[in-house]
Amino acid sequence: MSLSGRLRFLRSPGGAIGVAIVLFVLAVALFGPYLAPHDPTAPIGPDAAPPSSHAPLGTDELGRDVLSRLLHGGRSVIGLALVATVLAYAIGMSIGLVAGYSRSRIDPALMRTVDVMLAFPPLLFLLVLITGAGTGTAVLVIGVALIQAPAISRIVRTSTLEVSVRGYVEAAIARGERPLAVIRREVVPNILAPVLVDSGLRFTYSILIIASVNYLGLGLQPPNSDWALMVSENREYINLNVWSVIAPAAMIALLTIGVNMTGDAIARSLGRSYVPRTVQSVPPS
Repeated sequence: MSLSGRLRFLRSPGGAIGVAIVLFVLAVALFGPYLAPHDPTAPIGPDAAPPSSHAPLGTDELGRDVLSRLLHGGRSVIGLALVATVLAYAIGMSIGLVAGYSRSRIDPALMRTVDVMLAFPPLLFLLVLITGAGTGTAVLVIGVALIQAPAISRIVRTSTLEVSVRGYVEAAIARGERPLAVIRREVVPNILAPVLVDSGLRFTYSILIIASVNYLGLGLQPPNSDWALMVSENREYINLNVWSVIAPAAMIALLTIGVNMTGDAIARSLGRSYVPRTVQSVPPS
């Protein structure tokens, strides 16, 4: 597919708006710490003070500048969600590809294990893991990845089952190519469409799960600057300074909306125009 075909989703209003929102939030997360007017951990005035010339978004429950903490708080949410999503796909795609391509007893064995994982409520599973292994970014990322991996593996398995019976895959097997080479060259490029469409949803889900855990105080701990942690810390002071809660909550909402709009635009674009790369080069039987 050409570059113009890959970027077709940007021609739709939803895709363009979604990308613009995502880029805005990413810019705030990446460059915000360099623009923050104050130290995000140091008090600069009275507790829960309303906006002023010294603090455009007011102060939080400890007198810290809300704007500075907002500009510092995006890296943790986006960074942890991105790492967790990538790890989830590494696990889920490995399981799904092996299960879908093997066509042996390995398939039902792996899928029954996946079904057991899917039976656990995601947040409950993560809370039990944190209770047993302790709080920390590593535990949080691994837990979110384990929550996401089973659903990813089922999507990849279904796509692999469909692709693995195509003529170009059977031709590669007949040529004597090794299973790993067949999967890498013939299967993976032709299942990328559903994987890419699903990735936006998974990334959004990772953001919400991590934000929920941080909100409950079981993820990142004070005095870290984190959008979800800011909402949790200031919810009792919303009557004094509403911006200490609305501003970080709005950034999380904007990120999830932007990712969802972009994912929907990509799905519509791939649904209209996606043609598997290898299929085009296979002669008719």
